Amino acid sequence: MLLVSVVIGLVLVALLFDFINGFHDAANSIATVVSTRVLSPLVAVGWAAFFNFIAAMPVLWGAELKVADTMGKGIIHFEMLKAMGTYHVLAVMFAALAGAIVWNLLTWWWGLPSSSSHALAGGMVGAALPALGAHGIIASGIVKITLFIVLSPIIGMVLGSGMMIATAWIVRRNTPARVDRWFRRLQLISAAIFSFSHGTNDAQKVMGIIAVLLYGTIWAGQPFHVPFWVVLLCHLAMGLGTFFGGWRIVKTMGHNLTKLQPIGGFCAETGGGVTILALAAAGIPVSTTHTITGAIVGVGATKGTRAVRWGVASRIVWAWILTIPMSALVAALVYGLVEMGARLAGH
Repeated sequence: MLLVSVVIGLVLVALLFDFINGFHDAANSIATVVSTRVLSPLVAVGWAAFFNFIAAMPVLWGAELKVADTMGKGIIHFEMLKAMGTYHVLAVMFAALAGAIVWNLLTWWWGLPSSSSHALAGGMVGAALPALGAHGIIASGIVKITLFIVLSPIIGMVLGSGMMIATAWIVRRNTPARVDRWFRRLQLISAAIFSFSHGTNDAQKVMGIIAVLLYGTIWAGQPFHVPFWVVLLCHLAMGLGTFFGGWRIVKTMGHNLTKLQPIGGFCAETGGGVTILALAAAGIPVSTTHTITGAIVGVGATKGTRAVRWGVASRIVWAWILTIPMSALVAALVYGLVEMGARLAGH
């Protein structure tokens, strides 16, 4: 009974991380639509939260949860962790979540759009290293995630700038007022696409953690998979987090990085959303933050390099570089404290 209570408690901590993920990443979904004044902040977060939640629906139609599988079994050796026993599964997952949550809250407070995905991956590595050693880490999974720290914003930037150039050419013979009117409506669609992609990619990361908790402890004899009730809970937690919003980061993403018009907001959101959906289908837990930032920079750069505030962009890049090592460090410290407490209790 105690074990079940502890597992339920850690599942709730994982859902808290999912809530904070939505809270932290709300700016990614709504910054452009708010900065272009297409929607008020309250309506925008409601719109984004709704599409975060309904991103769970494709699972009913047989969609695979490849990102959840990557997070659950593609970063650390799940079977090796499970073989060490229930205590180690719980200790490692708790430390991983703690590392990710602490880093997310710090970067939210500083107003930096860092990656919740990479914070969670870093937390898992930092917690698993002292528990399993280097052989407990799946190098290919870490390489894939690290590689897309660079590639995802580049892909987002290329798609965002490409869409901006193509769209500007298509509407070149229309008056600015008419173009603005059209894209104010179309930006509702692009914001929905990006919010749906955010829910598709980011909610699955916590599903993978919860699956490790369940199938590494109380359901250890059953095959690893993600039950649909876990899917719904994760999307609900993320949607609620998005609704309550991360207003500090909205300013950085929507105003400080570059000035956007509705046509630019549409291109950035659509380019970023398409990138994230494609990478989620490939099972890559990519950073939605990195991708939309790259797309916004790409759109802004079509007006010339001076249209982008590169000083702000450089601060964001530093947050990206530090996310995995810093969340790993916090997770390793938390795991060490848990181990120390267990030894003292044993004595």
